[in-house]
Amino acid sequence: MISQQRNITRMPVWIRQNLGKETHYQDTSRSVHENALHTVCEEARCPNRGECWSRGTATFMLLGDTCTRACGFCAVKTGKPEWFDKDEPARVARAVAELKLSYIVLTSVNRDDLPDGGAGIFAETLKLLRLQNAQIGVEFLTPDFRNCQQAAIELMQQTLTALPDGVRRDLVWGHNVETVPRLYREARKGSKYERSLDMLALAAKLSGVESKSALMLGLGETREEVLEVLQDLRKQGVNRVSLGQYLRPSLQHLPVQEYIHPDEFAAYEVAAREMGFGWVKAGPMVRSSYFAEEEQLATLG
Repeated sequence: MISQQRNITRMPVWIRQNLGKETHYQDTSRSVHENALHTVCEEARCPNRGECWSRGTATFMLLGDTCTRACGFCAVKTGKPEWFDKDEPARVARAVAELKLSYIVLTSVNRDDLPDGGAGIFAETLKLLRLQNAQIGVEFLTPDFRNCQQAAIELMQQTLTALPDGVRRDLVWGHNVETVPRLYREARKGSKYERSLDMLALAAKLSGVESKSALMLGLGETREEVLEVLQDLRKQGVNRVSLGQYLRPSLQHLPVQEYIHPDEFAAYEVAAREMGFGWVKAGPMVRSSYFAEEEQLATLG
């Protein structure tokens, strides 16, 4: 149970937003907005937007800005989506070309209202990106595709297989479990821990695909619970994991129960590597797509 009364308002000295020292912020902003795209950087009020956009990177959020679920930690608005645009994949590809990106992370809101959960838009965007740049690195951060997991998996495998010779057919497929099972009822309404594990297990079995997940800490979980989740992820074949600090986006969201010290994050990183994760990123400001391109260099070559 997450205490609604407790909230630590004074942030410790190790919580610091890096605004970035590079010069690409305006170019990133212009390309995103001129192509009428959404980003999780803006919609979820990510604290790393300044740093990432200044490096010329962004995480594009497909399928609009309205989510069909109401997670207690997330700043993305919830409601009944009316937005669907079959031309969105082409606009994403255009923005990626303008920004000269070699690695791109694609995420989306939950679209439980769509028969395919939005999987078709992911697949079409992947195809256009690879046809435009045969060697671009692509990472998905998808919903759990509640009503159509197997169909989504099969569609993505077909899409990768159908790419022409000489075009990359690998993929990083992420889906975040976010927190420990005990806190799902409040933190992840509409989601189920077991269903998230099923999604990751299916993705891990795809040819050429590495699966990835993430946890946010500070909602009241115990160390033992975190380690159990990491073990569950490894059992499902997940090879990549990130752990970061939960930061309350507004007073309407779940309160922070604890600010985790950097030394504790370092200990979690050691534990995760000992469990066999091939790539681990852990720290207070880490988010699931933070420096995702470094993962490409570290594990894909």
